[in-house]
Amino acid sequence: MKITIRDVARAAGVSVTSVSRHLNGRISLPDSTALKIEQAAAHLGYRPNAIARRLTRGSSETLGLITSDIAYPLFAAIASASEAEAARHGYNLLMLNSRNLVDHELAFLARIEDHQVDGILLLTNHSDDGRLVKCINRTGGVVLLDEDVPGARAPRLFARNADGARMATSHLIEKGHRRIGAIAGPHGLLSTTERLSGYAEALEAAGMAVDNRLVVHCDYDENQAVGAFKELFEQPDPPTAVFTCGDMLALGAMRAARGMGLRIPEDVSLIGFDDISNADLLSPALTTVRQSPAEFGRRGVAMLLDLITGRKTEAVTERIGVELVVRASVAPPSGRRLWRSASNTGSEPPTGGLAPAREEVTEN
Repeated sequence: MKITIRDVARAAGVSVTSVSRHLNGRISLPDSTALKIEQAAAHLGYRPNAIARRLTRGSSETLGLITSDIAYPLFAAIASASEAEAARHGYNLLMLNSRNLVDHELAFLARIEDHQVDGILLLTNHSDDGRLVKCINRTGGVVLLDEDVPGARAPRLFARNADGARMATSHLIEKGHRRIGAIAGPHGLLSTTERLSGYAEALEAAGMAVDNRLVVHCDYDENQAVGAFKELFEQPDPPTAVFTCGDMLALGAMRAARGMGLRIPEDVSLIGFDDISNADLLSPALTTVRQSPAEFGRRGVAMLLDLITGRKTEAVTERIGVELVVRASVAPPSGRRLWRSASNTGSEPPTGGLAPAREEVTEN
């Protein structure tokens, strides 16, 4: 015998209307009443008709998340947290991997107009040529995460990028470094601009000017970071420490250093940004700036639900806090010439890999 909403109402001792509106998310009931309804539904094995509910609510009960690269550790962690938070609110989350191609992003955003999704969290990773902002302002229902689309009428959720970079660079200065290089992301991205701003502010606060020869840009890509690191250390007077604007860039720097026969942190100190999974298992364990993917997921979904339900419509900008995680990749400068190519060291470069986790210290 099929269990109906009337059976749930009878078991919970409430009206059919209360059960219907609660299960459809259209009423806020006292916690005790809501619990009675949910317990009765679970005990009876009641399963609402999903299609009918969607028609009633005028909703697909699905959110989208567009990411430029689902394999990128930070984005994967944000996606996982977003899916869990969406499910907690009764929504599915559709993962959409754009491969950082604007045409794919535009096609995915059109799903809002096609009613395939109710709204979208957008994690882009390139500068806009004008097409994205036009599409977002037409479709609505978009929250921007991590990177900006200037001119978009959309809520935004970003990390405190400048604060994190300032903490990272100040930590290197406190260790005695005076020539501090930076491997930055692409020109035009919010994360690149703000993190380099924090880097510059820390240098200037210590009485040092930014040396543009020590700042190299590349995509947020490990392989490109290998070349960027080599560019820094092929200079006559290379840096004694390097701040990277992302942990994947730090991984590339580690690879390059090993290939050049440089030891981290004995020959060059290295610091990252993100605190990706297993950053503590690298050899050496990576000192980095931690931003919370869990908070990105929780707050991002909450902002999107506020937007699509009309609870909040203004294009606010919120920030996720960051903290410095001190591990083992930073040490005082050695005071000797650093650059040695792998061809003239006379020995194999040191090998790296996984190592036991090191004791951590976090600084806010």
